[in-house]
Amino acid sequence: MKRFISGLTALLTAVSLLLNTQAASAEELELQTPRAVVMEVSTGTVLYEKNADERAHPASVTKVMTVLLIFEALEEGRLKLDEPVVTSAHAKSMGGSQVFLEEGETQTAETLLKCILIASGNDAAVAMAEHIAGSEEAFVARMNEKAAELGMENTHFVDCCGLTDSAGHYTTARDIALMSRELLARFPQVTEYSSIWMEDITHVTARGSSTFTLANTNKLLRAYDGCDGLKTGSTSYAKYCLSATAERGGIRLVSAVMTSPDSKTRFAEAGKLMSYGFSRCTLYHDDAMEELPPISVRGAAEPSVQVQYAGEFSYLSTENEDFSAIKRTIEWQEELRAPMEQGTQVGACVYTLNGKELGRVPVVTAQAVEKAGYLDCLNEILETWTL
Repeated sequence: MKRFISGLTALLTAVSLLLNTQAASAEELELQTPRAVVMEVSTGTVLYEKNADERAHPASVTKVMTVLLIFEALEEGRLKLDEPVVTSAHAKSMGGSQVFLEEGETQTAETLLKCILIASGNDAAVAMAEHIAGSEEAFVARMNEKAAELGMENTHFVDCCGLTDSAGHYTTARDIALMSRELLARFPQVTEYSSIWMEDITHVTARGSSTFTLANTNKLLRAYDGCDGLKTGSTSYAKYCLSATAERGGIRLVSAVMTSPDSKTRFAEAGKLMSYGFSRCTLYHDDAMEELPPISVRGAAEPSVQVQYAGEFSYLSTENEDFSAIKRTIEWQEELRAPMEQGTQVGACVYTLNGKELGRVPVVTAQAVEKAGYLDCLNEILETWTL
């Protein structure tokens, strides 16, 4: 019965959203939500904004930053997914949205990550914060440091889960988009968790073992094509907030809405914003980059040096441009001299469209370039005389 009701709710939400997510011009959007942004993730291009820098309480969308710091800890080796995490009395005491962890209960970091992203567990967020930083206060200090690093100029966190109603806990739609973009761009695997609709976890405590079902709070997962995250938030103080993300045709967008009047409006207008964004975006990706020939470097021990592209090239257009007119040229730096470390830039692949530069990809050495020694110079002279 629980799964039937959940499915019926998702179906009704989908019908509602289909009526509200058709492509529209910026003038036609007419959002009820007072603060909103839609951003393309790979470039950070803002496609639409409304009062994007007005401060407001983000409720549980706060957890986007919490999850970002969790993934950084995993990346740096300070945390492992299978690492046991013990719930403290403080973590257990969290109200609001929770997964009902008991004091002294042990769960893996991965299970708690699911509890945060699927069910928005405040207790799970605090348990992870304490485990990583020693205390929630120390973790929150790192959250604020990270916000400053990302250029989130109108953000200040008081806790790691967004439960407090403190006026000192605030952010903006733009800043939500910035931290969501950072999370999605650096750790795309986050959507493997944020897209889970329902999953059971097992509580093992002194009272025995019991099963608890995590149900995703993000109804767009079932109602919006391509949606695979990210984080909801709502309190009576903050009203209804959401950081939503979807990918279509290689383009990923993040839509941030704050202080929506109700849950239905929150989801419908986040979807509407992404539909507007997708209607404006086309993505060029050069998947046929020409092989580069070896080059000569003055004073090198070897007669030629292998070079390679330092990355791939993508260009996001919001102007419906003709990509067939894109031109690609290689510009080499002058006076290339040995020695050089591997990865030294020696040129660039430059992309232009109708005379306008779209971007460039560095061309770098594929290996270190050693400086010619005395014997190398002598051999070169002898080879020249022989010829």
